[in-house]
Amino acid sequence: MPPPPSSSYYLPAEWQRHAATWLAWPRNRTDWPGKMSVIPWVYVEMVRHLVTSEPVRILVNSQSMETKARHLLESAHVDLAQVTFLTWPTNRGWMRDSGPIMAIGPDKRSSVLDFAFTAWARYPHWQQDNAVASLAAEYLNISKVIPTHNDQQVVLEGGAIDVNGEGTILTTTECLLDPRVQVRNRGFSAKDYEDIFECYLGAKQTLWLKAGIAGDDTHGHIDDVCRFVNSHTVVIAQESNSTDENYAGLAENRECLANVTLGNGQRLTVIHLPMPAPLVHRGQRLPASYANFYIANEIVLVPTFNDTQDRVALGLLAELFPTRRVIGIHAVDLVLGGGSLHCLTQQAI
Repeated sequence: MPPPPSSSYYLPAEWQRHAATWLAWPRNRTDWPGKMSVIPWVYVEMVRHLVTSEPVRILVNSQSMETKARHLLESAHVDLAQVTFLTWPTNRGWMRDSGPIMAIGPDKRSSVLDFAFTAWARYPHWQQDNAVASLAAEYLNISKVIPTHNDQQVVLEGGAIDVNGEGTILTTTECLLDPRVQVRNRGFSAKDYEDIFECYLGAKQTLWLKAGIAGDDTHGHIDDVCRFVNSHTVVIAQESNSTDENYAGLAENRECLANVTLGNGQRLTVIHLPMPAPLVHRGQRLPASYANFYIANEIVLVPTFNDTQDRVALGLLAELFPTRRVIGIHAVDLVLGGGSLHCLTQQAI
């Protein structure tokens, strides 16, 4: 479909009702060097809880991969009636970024927004991942829209944005506006992105934060930093240790949200979310953050890190999502891959 002439598409907030959650079974050993044997069990734990909330669609590279996945899920007594396997080869499993971003169109029906995916402008192998959105539109028998700007297909990952469902979007300048490092759309300005967000996501207000967290190889994804929890409230990661490399950047992000009034006229409420102690693997800082939670229909999955702040983060989010069960998922091994629960999931509407 051609691009819409005006703001005619709308991206629902994550807490709005889902039809399903998309996952891709882990397959790339280079994402989890030395840890690949335990990663499928983290997926099992995720799926075990997700199927109590909504259907789950899992991409697999082959029939043999599906067989292995089924065996592990069955061993944990997962309700496989809620699971659909789709044999679609992918390069990696980070569905937040390569999976189908689904919006509501002017006809009030769901459409797949086929933003280009280029592996965070960092890795060479992304062609299979880039095909997932088209496959999803065909599988669901819904329209596919290719977002374009300046006569080119727009590159955008789902982890780079977060919306409140009422016209406001969060992102970072580090991810989208750095002119030298991991450039997604060369030459695009803040105004270019704001036009794209309004046109395809229904966002008339963009809140620009500065940077992501240390160890994030996406170069600044918002879903490790700041998240909407309702239409007028965000949680924002804050580091209490002034000697930590995240301290200054996260404090600067907080200042970006001072005295913000949203497009709906409400004052933005900003709640501090703690950071876990640094996780390091073979000298490499890992992007551990409680902000990388996933909001499903009945539950919220929150990464935990065997840290004293785990209980604080879980308690805080439980208060913010009183109608959902807040569940911790051990993510110390998972985050070695450069992401966590939100990075692995994508909701269908």
